[in-house]
Amino acid sequence: MRGDEVVRVEHVTKEFVLKHNHVDSLKGRFVGLFKRRMRPRHEHFLALSDVSFTVRRGEAVGLMGRNGSGKSTLLQIIAGILRPTAGQVVTHGRVAPLIELGVGFHPELTGEENVYLNASLYGLRNKDVRRRFRDIVAFSELAHFIDTPVKNYSSGMYMRLAFAIAVHLDPEILLADEILAVGDASFQQKCREKIASLRRGGMSIVLVSHSEQQVRSVCDSYVRLDKGRVVESGVFKAPAAHVR
Repeated sequence: MRGDEVVRVEHVTKEFVLKHNHVDSLKGRFVGLFKRRMRPRHEHFLALSDVSFTVRRGEAVGLMGRNGSGKSTLLQIIAGILRPTAGQVVTHGRVAPLIELGVGFHPELTGEENVYLNASLYGLRNKDVRRRFRDIVAFSELAHFIDTPVKNYSSGMYMRLAFAIAVHLDPEILLADEILAVGDASFQQKCREKIASLRRGGMSIVLVSHSEQQVRSVCDSYVRLDKGRVVESGVFKAPAAHVR
């Protein structure tokens, strides 16, 4: 990687094997002998094909494309949740993934307990979390619910807490999948301002969004996917380097 690169995606391909008509009964197997359409079969689905791009320190890159284009799969590979079938992803620095609702949370634990649990997944020690705890709770605006098991949280409360944790753990790389629509307008503005502050400190972002307007308001550059392939990439005419 070059000195200013924090993410390098090199010729990444991801193939899934989809199983159809799975049967585990004798009757099902017997029916399959006479009805071809009922027999178990495997389908190879190419979610990503030869995708390459880089992200520099302090840069925000938007992943764009229609549903099923491979955006979220690519973000999960960058986060290390999925492994590519071919190619590789190299990251430099602490990665904070805001990808899937509730990942890293235990539903039976309280909000406070989940702050410590989630932070430990980033490699932080309890004493480090204690120094940040009040700021995390204040940012999330969940002080009245922080002692409540998160299984009782709404999806919006989940994402508020997850976002607050991620942005207070000094990430070098923030991976975000449709997370800037969390809460009301004032909370969304607070999220944008926090991201702007972190970017001024050198944090990089890879953002997945269905909204081109949102990508333009946050990102400097973009990669557009269609059916798992890069069909377009470029820099916006008016880079949003500090996310106002």
